[in-house]
Amino acid sequence: MELQQNLEKIRQQGLGVAAISYDSPATLKNFAERRGIGYPLLSDAGSAIIRAFGILNTEVPQGTPFAGIPYPGTYIVDPTGKVIAKYFEDDYTQRYMTSDILVRQFGATAGGAHATVETRHLSLSSAASADRVRPGQRIALTLDIELKPSMHVYAPGVEGYIPIEWTMEAGSQSSAHAVEFPAPKRLRLEAIQETVPVFSGKFRLVRDVTIGKLPPGPLTISGALRYQACDDRQCYIPQTVPLKWTVNVEPHDRERPPEELRRKSR
Repeated sequence: MELQQNLEKIRQQGLGVAAISYDSPATLKNFAERRGIGYPLLSDAGSAIIRAFGILNTEVPQGTPFAGIPYPGTYIVDPTGKVIAKYFEDDYTQRYMTSDILVRQFGATAGGAHATVETRHLSLSSAASADRVRPGQRIALTLDIELKPSMHVYAPGVEGYIPIEWTMEAGSQSSAHAVEFPAPKRLRLEAIQETVPVFSGKFRLVRDVTIGKLPPGPLTISGALRYQACDDRQCYIPQTVPLKWTVNVEPHDRERPPEELRRKSR
């Protein structure tokens, strides 16, 4: 259903979409009609393709209705059939959201939980790839930063200076993944005869968060951005900008197909 919600955004990237499942054609047809799915759902009888791709979930006991399921994931395939990216999780209860992939893979605009902050040194716009989430889903948080003219901040890995840092509040409601930084520029500081990695102008930071096992309702995700800005003449006092994203947690769709279409233990 999340693919369906993002179908137009997917097509705007020049992409098509199809989903492969171990369910029967009749079960998939029933689901597509009930949920208004407008892209192909392909039935992999006996999980032959799932096994060929090497993504069979072998932790599921044989003889149960769930035997044959894959680890859930997404392949991005170019027009020649070459896989150019893949997004998979080891835990079948967790998965990348389509909106997360669109942000990470294609630089799409994050569409939820927008907020803007203005400081003496920079403008910051924070957003989330989705404002409606379900437990176990992985969303992208973004920080679009624009430094004031002649300003720069130090990139991670710099020695002797304070690098830009994005921290998250610890908690069981969500788990944060590593920050993705763009490639820094190399800046020559002639006054002290040093060359250092910096960010300047406009740049984006991306950080994934996996939603915990939560009841339905609003969820606030908090963090902070710490930086020290410098210009051509001086470095300023380090600053910390509070960050906050509020998303709405929804329950999983647990509606089952009619009894006659359900998989039986075997």
